[in-house]
Amino acid sequence: MSDVLLDVRSITMQFGGLKAVDSLAFQIKKGQLVGLIGPNGAGKTTAFNMLTGVYRPTSGDILFAGQSMVGLRPYQISRNGIARTFQNIRLFRELSVLQNVLIAFNQHVKSGTWSAILQTQSFLDEEAELRSKALALLKVFGLDRKADEIASSLPYGEQRKLEIIRALATKPKLILLDEPAAGMNHSETHQLMETIAQIRKDFDLTVLLIEHDMKLVMGICENIIVLDHGVKIEEGNAQHVRSSQKVIEAYLGVEESV
Repeated sequence: MSDVLLDVRSITMQFGGLKAVDSLAFQIKKGQLVGLIGPNGAGKTTAFNMLTGVYRPTSGDILFAGQSMVGLRPYQISRNGIARTFQNIRLFRELSVLQNVLIAFNQHVKSGTWSAILQTQSFLDEEAELRSKALALLKVFGLDRKADEIASSLPYGEQRKLEIIRALATKPKLILLDEPAAGMNHSETHQLMETIAQIRKDFDLTVLLIEHDMKLVMGICENIIVLDHGVKIEEGNAQHVRSSQKVIEAYLGVEESV
């Protein structure tokens, strides 16, 4: 199945006697926009951590473009084409907006250390090219005019955008967004929906996102995976998931008979 970009094969993450994720399996095809949802503590972020090399699965395998990612370090997985954002914003807060993006480009720098020390023409040319690309990325999100501002001075919604821009600068094929709408108001969330759809198209991306905002998930995701207590309980399109009794019970609980 050459159109399958990510193939998650029964991954389990066990911490002592606790299975945070239990035999999770799913596939994502190239170009899809997929949601991963579930109540608090369902194992969503643990799943992201396994996909990006923060945790090594206790068992199971993760194939990306046909290659196993299990055992690779996060930076190696990033170089293979998987990028992520975090639930808690992790910017270089005291650096400028532009510097935050340029740092993400570093893994693609061709010039060596001596070229940088000696300020060779090839190094200067590459530095100018990366700066131009970084500014172009910022312009897509309307942040190019704030390129020289300190990252921590940006409003919360723009800091979220900057984190997505930094992920895009690693030139991913798959981007994992961990609660990108967290802390955003209705207007910002609506704008984010449009932004995610646009970058998916413009950058030829495949997207997997964790999100608690059901309107956002149901509005843009073609396929939705539902976790509860580390176990996948449902998968399908928005209409299927919305009407699933298992999903309703996971979020609202089961009424006890008296």
